[in-house]
Order: sequence, then structure tokens, then C-alpha cells
Amino acid sequence: MKLSHYPVFIQSALYAIVLALIGYFVVSWAAPSFSAAFFALGLLLGGFLIPLAIRPPVPAEIPTTTLYVGNLPYRANEASVRALFESFGQVLSVRLMKDKHTGKRRGFGFVEMPSDAALAAQQALNDSEFQQRTLKVREANERKEEDESSDSQA
Repeated sequence: MKLSHYPVFIQSALYAIVLALIGYFVVSWAAPSFSAAFFALGLLLGGFLIPLAIRPPVPAEIPTTTLYVGNLPYRANEASVRALFESFGQVLSVRLMKDKHTGKRRGFGFVEMPSDAALAAQQALNDSEFQQRTLKVREANERKEEDESSDSQA
């Protein structure tokens, strides 16, 4: 197994020990009276410098899609909607909209999923029944900017 497969802190510790041992042997050969101090200094420097040199790989961005889910039962909650969509793949977030004044659910929400899982969920759940309601599942539109909506009202 390659060293890069281990966590960064283990890689750093191994590199620090190897560098300290190399430094110890070089110093003990050149100046035997300072070997223990240089060994400790090598460990200390290796522990600080190696983590800076080794950076964990940046995970690749997973393309996501936000689905609009309409005609939800008012008694549905985030957990039940998440459970429904998780059968098609990982669910990143569930947001059910509520009325600002009353706090009651408005009967629609948004589910964010990886794009391939979202497509499968959309195809399977659109026009399907959930808690005695026929769901409408579509890809969500982009959110409109506040500036555009205030300009169009004037």
C-alpha cells in the first residue's frame, strides 16, 4: 500500500522519524556529543515542516441537482421526505418551505442530491403517491435575484 493512502498525520510522523534518524546518524558521525539534541530537533522540525509540505488531495466536486418537490402533504416532515429520496441515492439537504406568518408548511420543498441520483429520483417519484398525495418532482429553477423582482414590480 502506498504511503499516500494513509492520513496526513501518519505520513507526517513517518517522514519526521525518517528525517530525524537520518539527521541523527549524520550528526553522530560528525559530532557525537550533540547527537541527542539534533535528533530531538529533527523530530520537532519534521513534525512542523512535513505537514506543510504534504497537502491532502482536494476531493473532486460532485455535481449536484436541486429538485422541487410539490404537492407534499402538510404533515410530511424533513425526515420522511429524506427517507423517501434516500432510496435513490445520497440526500445532501432537504428544505420544506413554511409560511412566514403562521409557521405552517406550505406543501412544497427542495431536495438536493447528486445529479445522477436526482435524475433517478425525479423519474421514479414524479406523479407517484406519497401519504395520499400525488407528488410533483421537477428540477428546481434558479433562485431569482432580489434586484430583478423589485425592478419588475415598479
